[in-house]
Amino acid sequence: MEKGRKWKILVVGTWHNGYLSSYVEEQILPLRALGLQVVRYGITGKGLMGYLRCLPALKRAIQQHQPDLIHAHYGLSGLLANLQRRVPVVTTYHGSDINVPAVRRFSKIAMCLSAHNIFVSQRNVTLALSPNSLITSRLKKRYTLLPCGVNLTDDQLLSRSEARKILGIDDDAKVVLFAGAFANAVKDAPLAQEAVSFASNLSPLASNLTLQELRGFSRAEVNCWMCAANCLLLTSKTEGSPQVIKEAMACGCPIVSVDVGDVAERVSGVEGCYVVRTREPRDIAQALQQAITFEGKTNGRDRILEMGLSNEQVAERLIAIYEGIV
Repeated sequence: MEKGRKWKILVVGTWHNGYLSSYVEEQILPLRALGLQVVRYGITGKGLMGYLRCLPALKRAIQQHQPDLIHAHYGLSGLLANLQRRVPVVTTYHGSDINVPAVRRFSKIAMCLSAHNIFVSQRNVTLALSPNSLITSRLKKRYTLLPCGVNLTDDQLLSRSEARKILGIDDDAKVVLFAGAFANAVKDAPLAQEAVSFASNLSPLASNLTLQELRGFSRAEVNCWMCAANCLLLTSKTEGSPQVIKEAMACGCPIVSVDVGDVAERVSGVEGCYVVRTREPRDIAQALQQAITFEGKTNGRDRILEMGLSNEQVAERLIAIYEGIV
């Protein structure tokens, strides 16, 4: 960064009631703390045409703010941002924009147009830059593997007993957090429910398990639930680098997950965390049996720092990427 100069970054992403996605908003704060000016543009349209209809408004935002660089989150956002060629664009791909073939084709256009591309998991890199891909040679020096980071806060340090007192949960209750909303088909709630049912029947230690939907809570409430739960269960059909896994790690919550996204890499070496290589309910149930008997905090928080995935650490790496462009 030029001495004495504050870059201005325009962050582009999907708008949710006046905010970008929570993980994007949380990524912005440490960038500002490090001296960058960050302004936001929220896309309100849905689908390709909905995004394209936002182009005039985005161009007006660029004219108004005069950013040095645009950081777009999600493949379609990157495609939209690159339809102007005045300001260089960094695009982060978060998972569904690579995992879903119908969206991936538009993400690949964004990859070719972007000054730099960020992928949140190695699996997404492999899908996006397949050996037969025509764009692979063009992108060899124009991409980085960098998952989104997480905030490390004091309320994640609550003991299970302390958190349960706040939530009014009995100490002997067996609580499994479902990693998302039951209504989200990609999260595969039926598989989670079947696995919990199996686990309840396998052993008295796992009897009367409660599967708690993780939806509609504030960030502080999510942290409290993760501190209070016996474990987090993720049964998604596809993922990129699921934030919920890193958030659970930050809270020291045991984890059971099917093998999607970068979960296996993230929880590697973390006690009390299990990756199930099949999607069989009985196999998931056996892992749940082990996870719910884990006492105390896992070492997931230490692992987050070792991987450089606190939001402050990720912000430093983002600035290094920006430096290579601006």
